[in-house]
Amino acid sequence: MSPKRIAILGSGIFATEAHLPAIAVLGDAVELQAVYSRSLKSASGFAQTVRDVLKLNRDVDVYHDEDPSVNLAALLKRSDIDAVIVVLPITVQPGVILKALAAGKHVLSEKPVAPDVKQGQALIKEYEAKYKPKGLVWRVAENFEAEPGYRAARRVIEEGKIGKVAFYNARVVNYVDENSKWYKTPWRTVPDYQGGFLLDGGVHTIAALRVLLPSALQTVSAFASLAKDILPPHDTINAIVKSADGSHGLVELTWGAPTVTRASLAGNNLTVTGTEGWLEVTRADGAIRVTVRTITRDKDGKATGESEQVIEEKEVGIEREIESFLQAIDGSDDGVDHPRSTLVDVAFIEAALNSNGAPVDLVELSKV
Repeated sequence: MSPKRIAILGSGIFATEAHLPAIAVLGDAVELQAVYSRSLKSASGFAQTVRDVLKLNRDVDVYHDEDPSVNLAALLKRSDIDAVIVVLPITVQPGVILKALAAGKHVLSEKPVAPDVKQGQALIKEYEAKYKPKGLVWRVAENFEAEPGYRAARRVIEEGKIGKVAFYNARVVNYVDENSKWYKTPWRTVPDYQGGFLLDGGVHTIAALRVLLPSALQTVSAFASLAKDILPPHDTINAIVKSADGSHGLVELTWGAPTVTRASLAGNNLTVTGTEGWLEVTRADGAIRVTVRTITRDKDGKATGESEQVIEEKEVGIEREIESFLQAIDGSDDGVDHPRSTLVDVAFIEAALNSNGAPVDLVELSKV
């Protein structure tokens, strides 16, 4: 794989704490040429962080909106930049994605694919009509889809180790207060997009379900509410889901836990139950653990107990999604993080926010 000349658009928490360390691991596969942020202060500070994390002995070019000669448009005009990684506020990203594609750049944009389904559909249609035929690659950085742990769980199910999937559960309970670094991000404190933290963080859980389950999520019936006043417009979803193969499940998502222990003792996990066993997926200490419990049978097929298998994978989804993106630029597409797939995640959250108990057809809603 030849080195790709990259610019990072955005200088926030995730660009600094997730994308830069992942790029450092990828080494010579990436040549980081430039960074962009809206202010000179944030862009310059991020550029210094880039030098420190990547151990560069050269400067990284700085672009910002305070000087028209070094703004985003100027960066995108550069012929020595092959691709951009977009790590900007949710409502800003669609316009920037299109500007980058129009400038002939490959794009890896942070999840969600768009603030809502309508904008996501429009983005995908424009990309597929105008830019994909030119050979430009656009992927959505949904790291849960790329995580080896979730993909290992998928293989267990595909191999039939738990039999035919019957039902599943996803539980995510989070505690957020005014001191959270995520809450202190201005665009998250007062969100100008549906769902607040439910959209920003909830799409991860839906992506994980997409990876695990052998059949597409088809119908959702849900209720949404605000449990914690500082997290408008909504912070909690409880949903009943049905998949195309008839299996069904429960999805509980909340960022509105009243105390730390309500989150820490919630038992956050994903479980998938089949006719011959079940599996549980948990996250802790930088790893994803898959515990598989399967019915054991004697030679006559009579159940005699159960066996247990544990698979543990380090969380490296950011590295894998960037690596997948770079390989796609070279023409090797592993199917990870396609915009159409990640649109389903936004559709689920949007449907759950608006369902009020009525069933919503996710397949129809996410159709492009």
